[in-house]
Amino acid sequence: MYTATLNSQTLTIDFPTDGPTLNGELFAWDLVRLSDRTFHILHQNRSYTAEIIDLNALEKTVGLKINGHIHQVQLKDRFDLLLEKMGMSSTAKVKVNDLKAPMPGLIVGINAQPGESVNKGDSLLVLEAMKMENVLKAAGDGTIKAIRIAKGDRVEKGQVLIEFV
Repeated sequence: MYTATLNSQTLTIDFPTDGPTLNGELFAWDLVRLSDRTFHILHQNRSYTAEIIDLNALEKTVGLKINGHIHQVQLKDRFDLLLEKMGMSSTAKVKVNDLKAPMPGLIVGINAQPGESVNKGDSLLVLEAMKMENVLKAAGDGTIKAIRIAKGDRVEKGQVLIEFV
């Protein structure tokens, strides 16, 4: 059994031997693969063109374009559902460790301040290395304790740049 959250609506999907079900009802459809990421679907005499535009296996999310409309889908398998039922969500927040320089370079921008709360994916610093600007992002949610560098500083690989609480 799986769940899919689409536009804040949760759907239950299962695959018993008599065919796939959606919210407990048999789901009859005709699916034809047009390419690696594009499909044609017939369901209840309606035609749909679906394209997978983004697939993140780690976060179990899929971006779909269906008849020109973009949808984000969050998927959960039976293990995710079991962990959730036991109060041990697999999507629990990860403690953010200190941000260290992934390579030697020059700090050309700082987009955060001590005491600021950040979310996973937020841009924190811009590190110039090998004539390229690299945006260093937060690995998870957290609060910045201290910024150990300043704009214009040269840093070495592994040097702590930002400390988190």
